[in-house]
Amino acid sequence: MGFFYGYFEYLLWMLPAIIISLIAQSKVSSAYSKYSKVINRMGITGAEAARKVLSAGGVTNVQIASVGGKLTDHFDPRSNTIRLSDGVYGQTTVAAIAIAAHEAGHALQHAEGYLPNKIRSVLVPISNIGSRIGWILILIGFAFSGVSYYYYSTPTTYDSPIGDALITIGIILYSTSLLFTLITLPVEFNASKRALKIIESTGMVQGEELVGAKKTLTAAAMTYVAAALTALLQLLRIILIAKRRR
Repeated sequence: MGFFYGYFEYLLWMLPAIIISLIAQSKVSSAYSKYSKVINRMGITGAEAARKVLSAGGVTNVQIASVGGKLTDHFDPRSNTIRLSDGVYGQTTVAAIAIAAHEAGHALQHAEGYLPNKIRSVLVPISNIGSRIGWILILIGFAFSGVSYYYYSTPTTYDSPIGDALITIGIILYSTSLLFTLITLPVEFNASKRALKIIESTGMVQGEELVGAKKTLTAAAMTYVAAALTALLQLLRIILIAKRRR
């Protein structure tokens, strides 16, 4: 009974993040589905849009290549390559221009050494390791202390210096994933801002097309907000459990 109560309590705790995540995914799917059917008046493909954004930013040494999958678009700083999905690379839709321009915005950030982007790059391996190992240490620490992750309203605990240490180290390591999601927000917003400014100033999209491009990128940005909120609530929950245990 305690497990199911605790699981229900967990769902309630994470409910805001779950709701925002569902809304974000819905908006992304809706915006992409709608504007991937709207052909831009200039007949510019996603690859051409990315190249134009790069040129407007004075960057000429970035490669543009296609990659399989749907919405798998990304900028790879290791090879200095923008990889665009099949639905973007050779397509002349408003969604294709918006997404390709956004990835080109990341390439511009990389070229100029945009500070938040540099910080995020440093945090990538740290966050990947920290989130995995952190969870393991936290759960082992709870086990040493006799605490259930799901049911902590009236936990049975006992003094365990080892458990306390493992939980503390685990929380610190897991915090790197939250830091990564937070620093990702200004990076993504800035890339979209750069993209929209250039595609508007160069006339690649106009009027309703510009509105569509903004909606596409705004919907995508919401997924990063949802990820940050999820990481924050998860971390706060772990800290609360640890405090109640003590």
